[in-house]
Amino acid sequence: MNTQSIRLTVDAAVFGYEEGHISALLIRRKYEPFKGQWALPGGFVLNDESLEDAVERELHEETGIKINYLEQLYSYGNLNRDPRGRVVSIAYFGLVRPDTFKLIASTDAQEVAWFGIHALPSLAFDHKEILTMAIDRLKAKITYQPIGFELLDKKFPFSDLEKLYSTVLGRDIDRRNFRKKFLGLKVLDELDEKISKGSGRPANLFQFNQKRYFQLIKEGIVFEI
Repeated sequence: MNTQSIRLTVDAAVFGYEEGHISALLIRRKYEPFKGQWALPGGFVLNDESLEDAVERELHEETGIKINYLEQLYSYGNLNRDPRGRVVSIAYFGLVRPDTFKLIASTDAQEVAWFGIHALPSLAFDHKEILTMAIDRLKAKITYQPIGFELLDKKFPFSDLEKLYSTVLGRDIDRRNFRKKFLGLKVLDELDEKISKGSGRPANLFQFNQKRYFQLIKEGIVFEI
């Protein structure tokens, strides 16, 4: 009977959004294998920690980021994905606002930086495959779950929501239809506050009603954009 010799890692595909721009968080590796190459933040799971604790720890240690929204993406276990031996990775993806964090490279990372998702460097291991799947998941998920509100101000003009969806989906949207559909879901509260942007007239501010959203889901209402 062969003795199993598999090691377990976690990797984090973290996306940041700034108006009209989606980026991915990468580290430059300090050690072999792939020393000096860009990669996703991540590392080995300790014996006494959960997968979620491991990915949060590695992310914070290597980049300085603590994140509210992380979800499991996929497991990667190709035989030759890691030159150190048989290593299975559980990948996660998450969303943050880059302007709320100061990046700090530490432990296994000699550098940490944001890269536009259309201007990514060559990546170590199978991290290009992981990141591609995470981008596809983000584009799909934002159409049926309101994860995008993690990336907006607490109060925002409707135009910011339109720009977010257009940026993530990578295409223009039918603004009139989008507005009608979103407001019809009744998950936004229109506030008695306005904001001025540019030379146009002041725009009303909105706020995501999370309590209302969960109540609607409980009632069987489908969120779909």
